[in-house]
Amino acid sequence: FYIAVSIQSRGYGFEKTPEEEIIVQEQILRQTVIKTAGSLIGMIPAGLFLLVSIALAVSVVKLAKNKTLVQELYCIEMLARVDCLCLDKTGTITDGSMAVRSVIEYQNDTGLTIKNAISAMQNALNDSNVTSVALEEKFGKGKRIKPKAIIPFSSARKFSAVEFDKFGTYMLGAPEFILTDKFNIVADEVTKAARGGYRVILLAHSNGSIKETKVEGSINPLALILIEDTIRPDAIETIDYFRQSGVEVKVISGDNPLTVSKISERAGIENAHRYISLDGLSDKEVIKAADQYTVFGRVSPSQKKLLVMTLKELGKTVAMTGDGVNDILALKEADCSIALASGSEAARNVSHLVLLDSNFNSMPKVVAEGRRVINNVQRVASLFL
Repeated sequence: FYIAVSIQSRGYGFEKTPEEEIIVQEQILRQTVIKTAGSLIGMIPAGLFLLVSIALAVSVVKLAKNKTLVQELYCIEMLARVDCLCLDKTGTITDGSMAVRSVIEYQNDTGLTIKNAISAMQNALNDSNVTSVALEEKFGKGKRIKPKAIIPFSSARKFSAVEFDKFGTYMLGAPEFILTDKFNIVADEVTKAARGGYRVILLAHSNGSIKETKVEGSINPLALILIEDTIRPDAIETIDYFRQSGVEVKVISGDNPLTVSKISERAGIENAHRYISLDGLSDKEVIKAADQYTVFGRVSPSQKKLLVMTLKELGKTVAMTGDGVNDILALKEADCSIALASGSEAARNVSHLVLLDSNFNSMPKVVAEGRRVINNVQRVASLFL
C-alpha cells in the first residue's frame, strides 16, 4: 500500500508541490478504504447465512435423534421464541385412547337395543377414529343392518346419522347439537358428567328421514354414553415446563368446554377454570374472547384458525399442536405448527415439526435446542460483525 502511494504520489517523474502530494495521497487512501469496505460488506451477509444454516442443520440432526422430524429449517428458531402455545385436547393433553365408562339409558321404543343400534351404526359408518374404537370395544360390531342413508361425522355438525329401513334414523354425537331446543331433557346429566371430566355422547332417534345433511322429524334421546379420556403421563411435566418458561398455554377443542376445563385442570394448566363455548358465536365475539379465556370448547375448524390469527395480532408468537384434519387451518396459520405422527397424514404434511413417537414430552427438548441455537448464533454473529 505504501509503495503504491509512493509511486503514484511521485506522478511517474512529474514533480508535485507538497500540497499536491497530500491531496493525491488522500484520494488514494479514500479509494482504498472504499474498495476494502465494499469487499468486506459483500462478505458479511453470505457469511452470516452460512453460519445460521450450519447451526440450524446441526439442530435438525440432533432433533432427529430425539425422534422429532423438522420439515422447515427456520421453525427451530421460531419455536424458541414462542410465548403462546395452543393445544388440542385429544392426542396432546390426552393420549388419544378412550374408554366407555357408563351408559345412561332413556325410554327406547325403536325396536333396537342400545347395543344393537350403536353396533349397526358403527358398521354403516365404518369410522376409525378414537371415539369409534371406544364404542366398538364397548358395544361391538356384531349387528349389521343395511343403511338407507348416511350423514358422516364432521367437526362442524358434531354428529353422525344413519337411516335404516323399518327402524328410522339414529344419531350419534354432541347432545346440544343433536337435540338443540330439547337439550334441557338431558342437560343435568350432561353437566354432571362434564364436571367429572367425562366426554358425553348422545344416541338419539327420529322416525323421520335424512335429507342431505339434516334429519327430519322429532328427535328423542335414547342414551348418554360417558367416555373417559386418558391424560398423557408426560403432559403434566411438559405443561409445567412451559409454565415455568413463561409460555401461555391455551386449550382449543371441539368437546364440551366444561369437560375440557376439568381435564386441563388435571393436566396442570393455569386458569383452566376460565372456559367458554364458541358454539354460535360470531367472529367478533370469538376475537374478543381470544385473550380473555384459557379453554375454548365446541370450536369449529374456522374458529380455531381465527383464534390463532387473533393471538398473533395481539403480538404473541403462537405455536399450535394438532393431530386431526380439523386442525389443519390453525396449523397453517400458526407461527410454528407441531403435529403428532399418530395423527392424520394431512396434519403431518402441513406442520413444521412432527413428533415421530407422538410423545408430547419431546417438546421441551425441541424448545431447548432452538434456544441453544439462537444463543450460539447471536454470540458468533456479534464476533463475526
